[in-house]
Amino acid sequence: MQKQTIDAIQIIEIPKISDPDGRGNLAVVEKNTLPYEVKRVYYLYDVPSDASRGGHAHIELQQCLIALSGSFDVLLDDGNNRTKVHLNKPNRGLIIPSGIWRELENFSSGAVCLALVSEVYKEEDYIRDYNAFVSYKTM
Repeated sequence: MQKQTIDAIQIIEIPKISDPDGRGNLAVVEKNTLPYEVKRVYYLYDVPSDASRGGHAHIELQQCLIALSGSFDVLLDDGNNRTKVHLNKPNRGLIIPSGIWRELENFSSGAVCLALVSEVYKEEDYIRDYNAFVSYKTM
């Protein structure tokens, strides 16, 4: 696991094309939008407002979270420092590097969270226990 800190987290602007005829906007994620190759895409939806998702860190995987609809909060922790990011715009992405604990909460009604990730699913890439995460970070 990389010894990433909260400072490595990035908010990026997703390129947006506005339609001059008022037919809506188009957001574009291309090969050079993210600092890694996307190998998996998934999305969360119908998450109850009192539920949380995440609750883990990754050893290698990096990801970009985008609020396609509605809003939610992302709590981020590097083992020493914590921060919270509120996502509510479909043309903004939160890039979370490997080695950062994340929890998603406070989902609004109709929220959809898109995840663009750097690796295919591998259970061995997950650290699901917070105390084990803190221990791993201090190794």
